Amino acid sequence: MNPVVYQAFEEICSQAHVRGPVLEVGAVPGSDSLLRMACLQNVQDRVGINLVGAFEGGWEIIQGNANHMACFEDNRFQTVLCNATLEHDPLFWKTITEIHRVTAQGGLIVIGVPGFAGMGSETFAPRKSMLGFLFRILAKVTKNDALLAGTVTLGEHAFPGDYYRFTEQAMREVFLGDLANIGVRRVMNPPRILGWGRKP
Repeated sequence: MNPVVYQAFEEICSQAHVRGPVLEVGAVPGSDSLLRMACLQNVQDRVGINLVGAFEGGWEIIQGNANHMACFEDNRFQTVLCNATLEHDPLFWKTITEIHRVTAQGGLIVIGVPGFAGMGSETFAPRKSMLGFLFRILAKVTKNDALLAGTVTLGEHAFPGDYYRFTEQAMREVFLGDLANIGVRRVMNPPRILGWGRKP
């Protein structure tokens, strides 16, 4: 996980004063695990779920498919985190439904996905930069479709598959649509989109 994305999750969770049981969907045992965030160090009940396999070491990661998390009862977690997972999930909408189901009333959901935004040469470099100026000139001269109508997005990275990229609108309306106090933030280029909200 990129440190910029990790820091953004840390900031969101710190400001939300995360307490109570925490679930990370797509958790990994290494230093990339969101369960290791400093703001969670006083949370005793931390658990992850991942297709790959089980792990124990300060918290448990259970092997399972997030499309159907029958291992967790309704309203179990005060916070559910999910990063860089939904693009690898061919049935991501089932995982979103399960995330909402296992989150307690008033609980926090924070999701990070690779995204795209805008169209044309401005997505490759800021408009007012020298590089942006050169991209605009190159796009006009060459009539290059990628520069005229393309957008920057994170490259394909199968784990085991790679199916989707998302917009800020998808974050607000699809992933978080029925939540309260929704926030959406874009970091980096190619963009990673982070969204959060509370279950009413």
